[in-house]
Amino acid sequence: MPTLSSLLFRSFRTGKTKFAGSSPLLIFAIVAATSFSFSATSQAAASTAPAVHLPQRIVSLSPSATEILFAIGAGNQVIAVDDNSNFPKNAPFSKLSSFTPNVEAIAAKHPDFVILQSSATKAKEVQAQLKKLNISVFIEETPSQIANAYQEFLTLGKLTGHSKESARYVTKMKNDIKEIISHSRKSKPVSMYHELDNTLYSAASSTFIGHIYGDFNFSNIADAADTRAAAGYPQLTAEYIVKTNPAVIFLADGQYGESQTTLKARPGWKNLRAVKNGNVIILPSDIPNRWGPRLVDLYRFVASATAAIH
Repeated sequence: MPTLSSLLFRSFRTGKTKFAGSSPLLIFAIVAATSFSFSATSQAAASTAPAVHLPQRIVSLSPSATEILFAIGAGNQVIAVDDNSNFPKNAPFSKLSSFTPNVEAIAAKHPDFVILQSSATKAKEVQAQLKKLNISVFIEETPSQIANAYQEFLTLGKLTGHSKESARYVTKMKNDIKEIISHSRKSKPVSMYHELDNTLYSAASSTFIGHIYGDFNFSNIADAADTRAAAGYPQLTAEYIVKTNPAVIFLADGQYGESQTTLKARPGWKNLRAVKNGNVIILPSDIPNRWGPRLVDLYRFVASATAAIH
């Protein structure tokens, strides 16, 4: 069984601010000299700062960024992607690590532009070293809202010379998601619990995936336990979960063996509404951890999996 930190890495690249590569993130860009970086307050800078040049040798050390680049038509400019990128299938996969980036290994690819996750080990130091080699760096943070994910599409589109394509793609995604929600949003709130691992860490409504559940009108039981220290990822207790009795349970740890059967074996859980009614949903292994073009697929999955739940 993986540790909480390793699971959270996958969970929202689970996107997490506090946890590994995915904590709630705000995607905005500051473009300065040959270095590009993101902060929560720099959206205006991203929309006004001129690109120094259009990169032709991009190294992406983010699975989400990899998917975005190919979706907006910049795939031919990508020469290498990290060892966690697995989509699209024609991406130039490599052994480069997104979690512990190695400057020498990156430089050996002779890139002119590198996408680096802000939560990567010593990200700022790696950025500074790459800058000394005249390699531009885009620092990516994990989004806490859907709008931030769209902003990354637009910013990468501008930095790679695909502004029109990225704008069209974002518009299509918005329309597709709007259509899905129009047919699948619950008429009244439905209580739910999102499990990150079997130590009962969860994701509140303030997180990226929490916002997705909110779009379907799910009422998140983790919200009452969310604190500043938890940063959107509180650890619940079994007693609290049994007391709140959620109607739906989403398992982000299904790939590690958790299921309706294992939940039923937990003390007091067999009488939970979600367990009794068969509304325990195992999430796919990677699309819930990405905020790229397959975000639409995640909405479709949630809509289909919960279609009969009211």
